[in-house]
Amino acid sequence: MKGAGWRRPDSGVEQLYSSELYVRLAQRAEQAKLDFVFKPDALLLRAAALDHSPGFGGLDPTLLMTAIARETSRIGLVTTMSTMFYPPYIAARQLQSLHWLSNGRAGWNMVTALDGADNFSATPLPASEARYAQAEEFAEVVGKLWSSFPHEALLLDRSKGKFADSSLITAIEHSGEHFSVKGPLNVPAHAAGAPPLFQAGASERGRSFAAATADAVFAAAPDRAAGTELRADLRRRARQLGRDPDAVRVLPGMHFILGRTRSEAQELYQEAHAHLGAELRYAALHSLLGLDLRGWPLDQRITGELLAASQQPAPPVRSQTHADLLHRYIHTEQPTVQELLNRPEVTASGHWMVVGTVEDAAREIGLWHEAGALDGLIALPGGSLQSLDLLLDELIPMLAEQGLFRHEYAGTTLRAHLGMA
Repeated sequence: MKGAGWRRPDSGVEQLYSSELYVRLAQRAEQAKLDFVFKPDALLLRAAALDHSPGFGGLDPTLLMTAIARETSRIGLVTTMSTMFYPPYIAARQLQSLHWLSNGRAGWNMVTALDGADNFSATPLPASEARYAQAEEFAEVVGKLWSSFPHEALLLDRSKGKFADSSLITAIEHSGEHFSVKGPLNVPAHAAGAPPLFQAGASERGRSFAAATADAVFAAAPDRAAGTELRADLRRRARQLGRDPDAVRVLPGMHFILGRTRSEAQELYQEAHAHLGAELRYAALHSLLGLDLRGWPLDQRITGELLAASQQPAPPVRSQTHADLLHRYIHTEQPTVQELLNRPEVTASGHWMVVGTVEDAAREIGLWHEAGALDGLIALPGGSLQSLDLLLDELIPMLAEQGLFRHEYAGTTLRAHLGMA
């Protein structure tokens, strides 16, 4: 649960390191006919953060999805693996294993970096361009490995004593700049087809990677204009690469806090973000923009020219996507200091924010759909578990009645849920 919602007695935080909470949530999501559940990852523990939050601790997402696979039958299971820290053979094998254990419901969230690089090497993490170059080769190798033992080769013909047709199984003999992998993979492809690929980078380099590789993009889009621009750009890039533009699905993250009334939702929002005091917001802006606004009048407007003139040296930007979103907002809106401090990029990771009732959320989703800003969305509940309850019990059925969501699953695999061949 985003923000400080973990502090509420109904948050279930006591089960953070148990599969029971996640299985129960996945089963409820499956009852609502959602496409998939998804777990991000981090490869470190910031001990100081444990004084006031769960920090970055958490179960390995692929192992957790395996546990969920045993207790569900339809919902997709999207795990996270980094192309910097996993060998491609291990990633290909684990993902294909999850695909078999879930009967075709696995998906892969490809990330070029995760917090915790210094747990793997004393060498600093390469720059973004180098990470994406490695990710492209990583994805290529994984794809080759998945194809090296095709499903058609798996004969299982007892009468003839044939387990598989070895003539259809081939070594990949990959030798590239970053990886050397012989193959073939020791797990056959599943009849459902390859696991769908998800990607989250929205920087210039990230967009090129997504347009060439991803089946769906987790988008940080704080408003409809940002979502519309991103979707149009990704579709244009995909078309230029010879891909069907519909093959790249844009899924903005919707951070929502829902209440029975708008005032209740606002109270939950204030409670969830109470830990983000002014100093934390100023520090976040300085980190993202190199702009120290401490001491500036709250009604001072920030223009593109003022931003350029006032920028100071700052630490390397952790998320270029969020920095780019703030730059765009400043250049188009000339916000006040107060408006900038309240932006979702500062308080909620750059995601679209909905605080209100179920009807408010349904109206917003409809407007985004009409504007061509999304193909679906990633639901990020906050405030309290009531937000999740209202999503599953009321918002999803409302969207289905409006023709914006399904009433029943049309298939049994993640590819079927996403409308992939």
